[in-house]
Amino acid sequence: MSVDTPETDDIPAARLSDVQAGDTRERLLGARYGQALPEAPLPWNDVIGTMLAHRSVRAYLPRTLPDGTLETLVAAAQSASSSSNLQTWSVLSVTDPARKSRLAALSANQNAMREAPLLLVWLADLSRLQRLGDERGRAVDGLAYLEMVFVAIVDAALAAQNALVAAESLGLGGVYIGAMRNKPIEVAAELGLPSQVFAVFGLCIGYPDPARTSGVKPRLDQRVVLHREQYDVAAAQDYVADYDETLLSFQRDQAMAQVPWSERVLQRVGGAHSLSGRDRMRAALDALGFGLR
Repeated sequence: MSVDTPETDDIPAARLSDVQAGDTRERLLGARYGQALPEAPLPWNDVIGTMLAHRSVRAYLPRTLPDGTLETLVAAAQSASSSSNLQTWSVLSVTDPARKSRLAALSANQNAMREAPLLLVWLADLSRLQRLGDERGRAVDGLAYLEMVFVAIVDAALAAQNALVAAESLGLGGVYIGAMRNKPIEVAAELGLPSQVFAVFGLCIGYPDPARTSGVKPRLDQRVVLHREQYDVAAAQDYVADYDETLLSFQRDQAMAQVPWSERVLQRVGGAHSLSGRDRMRAALDALGFGLR
């Protein structure tokens, strides 16, 4: 894909914004894939630009968030789709430095949790429907099935992503903390979670420290993840080697340890030892009141 970018003084005002948008599109798509996409007439707007500019932010300025930011992010989260409108998620905000530090200690000691002024813990929450059934003397046996845990986790993820996009549109940054699942029972105790509530992940939110920024990490080529009509196994394998090289180049630019993507992901799924305690998730869910069937 290529877009001509002449001097802006030579462009009529009516077309200037289109040229600038095209330049932004080229830059963001190039960063996201580590290369230009094939020529295609791609629709574009500021929302898409915000989404493609996403990067994980693990270093934050010691700056408080404006009043109303939390409530705005939750409103955005609640605007996400919810399966059958069951709304089987909740979110818990943590700003107390001592509590954030304790949670970080339970989550692989990720310092972003300590630095960020706001930590949002996204919860799969079936307890609300359980209480509703108890109060009205109604059976809620369906809550005990694995499907309902899937629903709650998916709903929490959709809501959290809405909140993160909203935060980034406000000039904030964030990073997800999946390591909150390393010790789910201890995290539940720290947060005072009732039965049938589970911390799916954390989300740090704050103002990025410009002195410690990271680049936009390239993703797999669309030809690996995008299938049309039916799954194409051959296409899914053809471009992995190219992506290994793209990610190695990114790692060099970011002064990161250089490990090919294919090797890193195989290490990550090598066995129970590589799951950082999450291989015991089924037992943890049972202990947290999810009587799964």
